[in-house]
Amino acid sequence: MKNKILTVLCILFGLMMINSGLNKFFNYMPMPEMSEEMMQIIGSFMAIKWIFPLVAIIEIIGGALTAIPKTRALGALVILPVMVGIIVHHLVHDLSGIGIALILFAINIWVIVANWNKYQPIIESEKNQIKEKSEPINS
Repeated sequence: MKNKILTVLCILFGLMMINSGLNKFFNYMPMPEMSEEMMQIIGSFMAIKWIFPLVAIIEIIGGALTAIPKTRALGALVILPVMVGIIVHHLVHDLSGIGIALILFAINIWVIVANWNKYQPIIESEKNQIKEKSEPINS
């Protein structure tokens, strides 16, 4: 039952991320009313021409990977920096959107925790490399 709930949440999470990324390219959803501060922030992001396309591509790829069970662990890591940015943005500039941001962040963390065993080989490999570098070489 827990796996089915996580699968449904991952599909919804992935679709929301894909939708958000596509909207950055095609602007098909209306923008909510924004404060003067928010308009300045968005204007600053738009002045840096590559920020929105980069975030959009990460959202689309991360969302698609998260929605597919076989690539879910990778997708959760790909989308994590964007989710951290969303949380920080809402905490600092726009508390009105923090609710949905926290829910999406919780789903992202749940996926990472649920797939922790898939990250273990990477972590163990790094530990072994560090250990090998610190051992003296016998000549």
